Amino acid sequence: MMHHGGRVNRARGLLGIGLGLALAACQTVESTVDRTAGALTGRSNVAFGTPGHVTGFLGGVAADEPRAAIVARDILSSGGSAVDAAVAGAFTMAVTLPSRAGLGGGGACVVLDAQRGVARAITFPAGARTDISAGTDRPAALPAMARGLFAMHLNAGRFKIEDLIRPAEDLARLGTEISRTLADDLAVVAGPLLADPSARQVFARPGGGVLRLGDRITQPDLSATLAQLRAAALGIGDLYQGNLAERLVEGSVTSGGGLTEPELRATRIRVSAATRTALGSDLVLLTTDASPGMAGALQAAMAGQTPGADANAGPGAGASLITLDREGNAVSCAFSMNNLFGTGRIVPGTGILLAAAPGIGRVEAAPLPVAILARPDLRRFRAASSGSGGQAALAAAAMPLAAVQRRAGPADPYAGVPAPGRGVAISCAGLVPTNSPACIGAADPRGGGVALGSFGR
Repeated sequence: MMHHGGRVNRARGLLGIGLGLALAACQTVESTVDRTAGALTGRSNVAFGTPGHVTGFLGGVAADEPRAAIVARDILSSGGSAVDAAVAGAFTMAVTLPSRAGLGGGGACVVLDAQRGVARAITFPAGARTDISAGTDRPAALPAMARGLFAMHLNAGRFKIEDLIRPAEDLARLGTEISRTLADDLAVVAGPLLADPSARQVFARPGGGVLRLGDRITQPDLSATLAQLRAAALGIGDLYQGNLAERLVEGSVTSGGGLTEPELRATRIRVSAATRTALGSDLVLLTTDASPGMAGALQAAMAGQTPGADANAGPGAGASLITLDREGNAVSCAFSMNNLFGTGRIVPGTGILLAAAPGIGRVEAAPLPVAILARPDLRRFRAASSGSGGQAALAAAAMPLAAVQRRAGPADPYAGVPAPGRGVAISCAGLVPTNSPACIGAADPRGGGVALGSFGR
């Protein structure tokens, strides 16, 4: 399946000059990069809000799930900002990669507003619980995803958030093909997942077993939930203190998650100035939670060492998404359910897969390392990265940035990342915005992600 022409190659790194973000991807392609350069040009006669509105360099997307990357790329092509693209891509990932991202989970993002010269950190992890009632056999985390995406979009989006939810809603209703990553995840937890009746309705094949690569997945209940978030008077707030919140609480009790209405109302996210750490002559922008570990990982990577990872740490299943627009605004996000498929149970009638509450049993809060490399004035973008995979996520996020800063490194910037670490990244040999950005994107070839962009001719 080709998009806008161009050739497809395996992503090989971030260090080339005059390389372009990939112009094509199939839903099951492992990683792609198109080695073309484009000039920053104007807008076409195509109406705002329609793919093709932006001509020339429009930025790019790197993501762990191909369909989410395509949706985000189309938002950029329609005139949306990096924030618009990230929000649409994240909601889509909740449909296409529910094993690692979802409305029942959470994440963290760093946002560079190059036009204003400011950077924000939005932290919305799948939250810990302080009071779990008896009979809750699989405690659910506090679901912060929707609230975090709403906060990121507030005062930064060009599109209405309702329009950014719609692609995910349509994919859930009409169906989409199972990607390689989701197929692999389903195979790992097939037995426990299909033990839940609601999960079985979504993830089971008609002939038995879990869905496989290329099978079609439809999620009508999740589509209805997304439609309610889009159309309800309370909007996103309906999930936390409206009719949808009541249904989520009631269903979570029967699903063993044990959420309560006071907990949902009290679900908090944190929006703050991004933490700044010097890296050569540039600044690395981080979230406060991830900054101590990322700072150490960056120092090790800059010294040519592989940042360490705890071999005993769990997989910390998560997913990454990065967006860059033509003005140099950028978003780097990491999402997690704290466990593959969270609790493994879907709240009946909502389609929401519950994330696992951290700090209970062997479930730990997943690291959410995200980073953006920018000039000190915060008005020019250089690179961004995000990682997943437990403690190895730090290495997956740090090593590509160090390779960019050193202007030297292996052809594959993920070659030394320890398993189960995976990452995605975007870098530009020329700063953005500029007339010759020469940007490339990369997705760890061991995963199922892609890097996509579109350049004028």
